[in-house]
Amino acid sequence: MAGPSRMQMPGTTPAQMMHHQAPMHHPYNQAGTGMSSPMKNSAMQRGLSPAMQSAIERKRAMQQGDPRAIQQQINRNKKKRKVADKILSRRVKDLVPESQAYMDLLAFERKLDSTIMRKRLDIQEALKRPMKQKRKLRIFISNTFYPAKAEVEDGEESVPSWELRVEGRLLDDTSDQNKVKRKFSVFFKSLVIELDKDLYGPDSHLVEWHRTATTNETDGFQVKRPGDKNVKCTILLMLDYQPLQFKLDSRLARLLGVHTQTRPVIINSLWQYIKTHKLQDKHEREYINCDKYLQGIFQVNKMKFAEIPQRLHPLLMPPDPIVINHTIVVEGQDAGKKTSCYDIEVEVDDTLKQQMNSFLLSTQSQQEISSLDTKIHDTVETINQLKTNREFLLQFAKSPQEFINNWLVSQTRDLKVMTDVVGNPEEERNSDYFFQPWSQEAVCRYFYSKVQQRRAELEQILTKAN
Repeated sequence: MAGPSRMQMPGTTPAQMMHHQAPMHHPYNQAGTGMSSPMKNSAMQRGLSPAMQSAIERKRAMQQGDPRAIQQQINRNKKKRKVADKILSRRVKDLVPESQAYMDLLAFERKLDSTIMRKRLDIQEALKRPMKQKRKLRIFISNTFYPAKAEVEDGEESVPSWELRVEGRLLDDTSDQNKVKRKFSVFFKSLVIELDKDLYGPDSHLVEWHRTATTNETDGFQVKRPGDKNVKCTILLMLDYQPLQFKLDSRLARLLGVHTQTRPVIINSLWQYIKTHKLQDKHEREYINCDKYLQGIFQVNKMKFAEIPQRLHPLLMPPDPIVINHTIVVEGQDAGKKTSCYDIEVEVDDTLKQQMNSFLLSTQSQQEISSLDTKIHDTVETINQLKTNREFLLQFAKSPQEFINNWLVSQTRDLKVMTDVVGNPEEERNSDYFFQPWSQEAVCRYFYSKVQQRRAELEQILTKAN
């Protein structure tokens, strides 16, 4: 029979021993081999929460030097630091009354963070809507006359010709060198120059330019034709509206006071007209009772709200082009180079939009704030550590003996969890531990398991012999 020093039955009652024929925590549940590591782990972790079990497994992996576990622990500490509470404990505030100023700053910081977040959301919502501002675009239309030359290199006389140039630029402060210069063609969807059909015939009197997906932007357009007579031309410029704008039917335009606008603005203007004149049906709120003006436009007495976009579609037309009548002068004293200027209004992206985008995408301030937060966390952590050290020393000074005993008990409990110690080594050092009621039953169970093991071996030998 094995010596009593090998018997370990910590925390087991006789009722539990009767319930389990081979207790996992007993050293004799195997044939003299002791308990395996998985069984020890399960016995130790029985009754622990999943969080505690995972903490024990991480601790074991770090003790074994697993580099992946070490890196995960470092990342976990960083994550905890980010979400750590920066509020000082009440004990610290009692010890250092001046810390109330820090708490006031924390409250102000929370209000400031809330305000900044709200403003960020407002900016994001504003960026979803088109932000345009009207600017003056000055168009320069010039023509140059080239008279015929008597002699040329190949011996033939040259014919007189003229060149028409259409250019333009925004009227703004050009002193700012950081502004991106916009090409003239970016403001237009198409440009058509119509020359005198009597002079140039039906095949070559039109010069057209239309924007495509692969269009290269340009600072201007030029047309060169032979001729020595004044030419009347018409220049048609179609603005490139972003978002798209539409011209309303004349009746609807007079009713709403809108000539050319985007589709959402047109629908909103119609809705304002309906609300102002109380045309919404009182019983069926999804219907609109058309007055005599709307009846003349939509040709219905009653229509649903959902039908408005569909019924508006035939009433929306492309915007009118900008028409410039110009005379190319090549005769008389005015022949030579002549320039005319015209100012038109165009819509460009608001410069505030770029600043708002820069504000949202800026990371410099975020990095600075993160660095300051890290310093605050380190300082609070140092204060808490000093508070703990102070309480530790105060308790030790108050009652050294009692404090040391309690501290040893706590450290023993923690050491058992970290080192997978099974049982209670301090109690097992005394012989009285093995004279408890469960010891006799444990010995009987040990012998019973040995007898059963030997019987199984003999039966296996007899089976092979037969």
